[in-house]
Amino acid sequence: MKYTTRKKALILLADGTIFHGKAVGGKEGSAFGEVCFNTGMTGYQEIFTDPSYFGQLMVTTNAHIGNYGTNAEEIESEGIKISGLICRNFSYHYSRPAADDSLEAFLDKNNLLAISDVDTRALVNYIRDNGAMNAVITTEVDNIQELKKQLAEVPDMVGLELASKVSTKEPYFFGKEDATYKISALDIGIKKNILRNLAERDCYIKVFPYDTDFGEMEAFNPDGYFLSNGPGDPEPLHSSIETTKQIIKSGAPLFGICLGHQVLALANGISTYKMHHGHRGINHPIMNLLTGKGEITSQNHGFAINREEAEAHPDIEVTHVHLNDKTAAGIRMKDKPVFSVQYHPEASPGPHDATYLFDQFIETIKNHKLQTA
Repeated sequence: MKYTTRKKALILLADGTIFHGKAVGGKEGSAFGEVCFNTGMTGYQEIFTDPSYFGQLMVTTNAHIGNYGTNAEEIESEGIKISGLICRNFSYHYSRPAADDSLEAFLDKNNLLAISDVDTRALVNYIRDNGAMNAVITTEVDNIQELKKQLAEVPDMVGLELASKVSTKEPYFFGKEDATYKISALDIGIKKNILRNLAERDCYIKVFPYDTDFGEMEAFNPDGYFLSNGPGDPEPLHSSIETTKQIIKSGAPLFGICLGHQVLALANGISTYKMHHGHRGINHPIMNLLTGKGEITSQNHGFAINREEAEAHPDIEVTHVHLNDKTAAGIRMKDKPVFSVQYHPEASPGPHDATYLFDQFIETIKNHKLQTA
């Protein structure tokens, strides 16, 4: 191991609870954010670079992190998006032929504070019992009172707009220009593997900033529209919600994932709420109510839509349900080519049970083109 003497570190939760650990590598300091956990056994690099995790301190429940290194092809955005990492055992050495660097080097390159040797099982149990909350991870173990003051000033996730922090600043293109289908995608925190999945299905995608109006997205003359995943509370995304309303009004095909699913619900007058501790992992069970088939899915969200309001809405049908807690995991509009899911059909990491949703989107576009020809 490179570091024979490692600094003491700790996690201070907003309610004053403390968990102890040690600093990873030589980095010192403090990192603030909402503490949450992911139960995935693999895919830590993709998780750390997922824009949906922006502003969060990530607890990994898998006991070993870093053991297979990192690979430049396995990122979901430009750079790390989590605020800090909390793990049990951090592997400074890796053994995978496809790896091009260590996780330690990857964290150092992105200037991320990480702490290990934490009783993550106890910490996760505490979050499950008491809910996700703000926290700080720090090597300043003798500065608790000052850290408490700083932590009290960190904004709560409820009402926090974060899409602007991760969205592209300028429109860009992805895929082959001569592809069969053109897609206008609203970037409120988009993952690269979503774009890959669309491009693999013969789509040329123009990705727009989170606050783009409908007129600019329509000017691309797309065959369909897409609402991406992303971080934070969906309710403050007023411009995205208004753009979604205009897309719906146009009658064009529309597909939303994760935060995009929540924005679609809000555009239809269905409220959202912050969950107790959210869904984050790669083995979440979903029931497709249209087919009666189960799906094992990748999930990452701390907000959900109101299922009762969705079921009572005259224009909305609930299509998917999370089998653990019965939350609404998918909806569609009854008289429009519009649908969305709360989970991640592109996975990365995770199972591929739900990739059919991208095919469903293409079929929706084909049918719409035939009907409007």
